[in-house]
Amino acid sequence: FLNPQLIKGLVEQLSGTIVECNTAYEGRRHTNADHWQTFKDHGFMDIAPCDLMDEEGDIALPVQDGFRLKENYVGDHLKNYDSVLILSHFKGHAMAGLGGALKNISIGIASARGKAYIHSAGRTLTGFMATEQDAFLESMADADRAVLDYVGREHMLYINVANRLSVDCDCDSHPAEPEMADIGIFASTDPVAVDQACVDAVY
Repeated sequence: FLNPQLIKGLVEQLSGTIVECNTAYEGRRHTNADHWQTFKDHGFMDIAPCDLMDEEGDIALPVQDGFRLKENYVGDHLKNYDSVLILSHFKGHAMAGLGGALKNISIGIASARGKAYIHSAGRTLTGFMATEQDAFLESMADADRAVLDYVGREHMLYINVANRLSVDCDCDSHPAEPEMADIGIFASTDPVAVDQACVDAVY
């Protein structure tokens, strides 16, 4: 996860709220109580208000002309925000290939049920059912579109922090130690562009 001291100045300047949603799999962010403790343990509550957006449930967003999904389930509290800064720790990911802005829009804003829905390409809202990679990636793209349409592209910005780069995602309980030095911080109004810039810098 991003070091709170690294992001503190930005979050304070924006008077921002740090938001997350529960995971669809067992771990320290699976239940409301455990997730709030993780917010605290990681130091995020020391720098800004935090919001577990699906603590009280989720809402369904329509997916227009989706590859796999007709709707996307996001934390109910998303409706409380008029703009979103997607602040991502850029890294590898076992299923998505990489974790950056696009993964954070889709999986990050998805409720626990939404995460299950995306990972299963729309087959289930409960538990964790993996699907083949292309179906997962297309489902992520569907979820991205739903969030962008709902929030409004003009109300979203993207920052990828490419530091302590590991081939494994933050969701891995035992990620491989970083093998690449810090590359830098990338920002864009286009989530595809910022992820592509990071990939180009890695290669």
